[in-house]
Amino acid sequence: MAIHIRRRELIAALGGAVAWPIAARGQQAAMPVIGFLGGASPDLWADRMRAFRQGLSETGYIEGKNVTIEYRWATGRNDLLPALAKDLVGRRVDAIAAPGSSAAAVAAKAATSTIPIVTTLAADPVAMGLVASLNRPGGNLTGVTTLGLEVGPKRLELLHELLPTASDIALLVNPTNPTTEALSSVSQAAANRLGLRLHVLNASGERELDTIFAALIQLRASALAIGPDALFTARREQLAALTVQHAMPAIYQFREFAAAGGLMSYGASFTDPFHRVGGYIGRILKGEKVSDLPVQQAEKIELFINLKTARALRLTVPLTLLGRADEVIE
Repeated sequence: MAIHIRRRELIAALGGAVAWPIAARGQQAAMPVIGFLGGASPDLWADRMRAFRQGLSETGYIEGKNVTIEYRWATGRNDLLPALAKDLVGRRVDAIAAPGSSAAAVAAKAATSTIPIVTTLAADPVAMGLVASLNRPGGNLTGVTTLGLEVGPKRLELLHELLPTASDIALLVNPTNPTTEALSSVSQAAANRLGLRLHVLNASGERELDTIFAALIQLRASALAIGPDALFTARREQLAALTVQHAMPAIYQFREFAAAGGLMSYGASFTDPFHRVGGYIGRILKGEKVSDLPVQQAEKIELFINLKTARALRLTVPLTLLGRADEVIE
């Protein structure tokens, strides 16, 4: 009998020992979930995503260890972003990262007024109505501005420096991008200042890109500036090939274009902004209020020139231009 009692006591003790960790785990806070809203695709943004995760890890959060990330990729289609943003909101994520696309920022902001959002913007977020001010954003959105609009006119200046006798230059934009109107306006002002005729061409899908180059020939444009957009970044190889095929010197914002065979790229580096977005997301998960985190400004601008493409286009790049390049691709 004594043995039987001790056995019951032992089983009860073991049961308590097994049940206690389960109960304790139930009392622990659930792993936070970040919603990531990307305008492009993960393979295209590999370097940027490493920077994002690095910024996140510096605040103590490591994906798969103490934080989960739900990814939604629009693959260059701005029209998909609103539904993807609503899906993340429906999953009740703790914060939304929407870097690299102004359209993603607008979609996320439209989907929720309560979940914290951290983004990157090429335009003034105050003018876009996304924040109350840069120092005190208020609301549920903050992030990093990247001098996108400010360097738009500079891309025209670089084309003019390369082709000083050109009189007509085209600007390719995506009308579904919320910064397009502002970019077209500042670019037109720059063209007027340089004595150039600027032709603004619209494309919101892949199928329209071929027809764009037919229009360039009809307009007798001597060069093409490509406005920043996830569609054009996702189709960078197609665009680069078309510019060479049609002997059209072109400039875009991101290095990926020049690396894919485009002539030049000039614009903000996005690894630093993505790093900052990751850091802000981590700070928010730790309890800081998004409304108190000021909108930061990333000021690093890079120029890349593809000399192989220049030779294919039978262009001589001025030494003054080559000397200012951050990288010359041979």
